Amino acid sequence: MKITSKGQVTIPLEIREKMGFLPDTEVEFIISGNTVLLKKARSPSKRSRDLIARMRGKATIKMATDEIMALTRG
Repeated sequence: MKITSKGQVTIPLEIREKMGFLPDTEVEFIISGNTVLLKKARSPSKRSRDLIARMRGKATIKMATDEIMALTRG
């Protein structure tokens, strides 16, 4: 198995199925000596937390879901 020029590697299907690595699964790398371990992330990624933190408190108008849907659907 080779690493691409973009630093990507394909995890074999058998391993993805056994470990439950679905598309968009958050993972983390752990370095232990000369070994790198890949595991599912336990908590939301820092990126997700940062995005939610930036969005918090931005809505200034209280609207019902039906009203929002009417706006987005035109």
